[in-house]
Amino acid sequence: MQRPEAWPRPHLGEGAPAAQAGGLAPPARAGEPAAPRLQEPSLYTIKAVFILDNDGHRLLAKYYDDTFPSMKEQMAFEKNVFNKTSRTDSEIAFFGGMTIVYKSSIDLFLYVVGSSHENELMLMSVLTCLFESLNHVLRKNVEKRWLLENMDGAFLVLDEIVDGGVILESDPQQVIQKVNFRVLQSAKEQIKWSLLK
Repeated sequence: MQRPEAWPRPHLGEGAPAAQAGGLAPPARAGEPAAPRLQEPSLYTIKAVFILDNDGHRLLAKYYDDTFPSMKEQMAFEKNVFNKTSRTDSEIAFFGGMTIVYKSSIDLFLYVVGSSHENELMLMSVLTCLFESLNHVLRKNVEKRWLLENMDGAFLVLDEIVDGGVILESDPQQVIQKVNFRVLQSAKEQIKWSLLK
């Protein structure tokens, strides 16, 4: 029998909708009222990561679940998020039942999206790691022009941080090391193939 203390406690204001969102809830003990409970914790914590320019146009985006299955729905969501966040000084927004953390840099807006019950600090650690890693890859020029010229490096950074919605790494130094290793391996392969021709 599982101990009820092992299950997460629901956040305030998230009763039945969170419990109905999917996942298994622990059984109630005898004599205990059937209170709504959160779904079981999951490794799949990130719904999307995207970077927009000053006009709200997409530069880079990865969606990790089917909340927005079509490109049209994704673009509409990004535009709505941009309109809500581009003129504020805060770092966290709640929009459409999701928790969104974001950061602006010169002419870029970086966003990390999680579900409504996701820990904001965890989402913020992903955002910080993304920004610091891009800062290194773009040689401290985290702006649109440099991002567009180094898009392959930006995708490598993102792939080292999040895979399929699961956070793999939140330490920028580790991400940079892994990206540098992958770039080095790719360069070795290219040299090898050019010598074989």
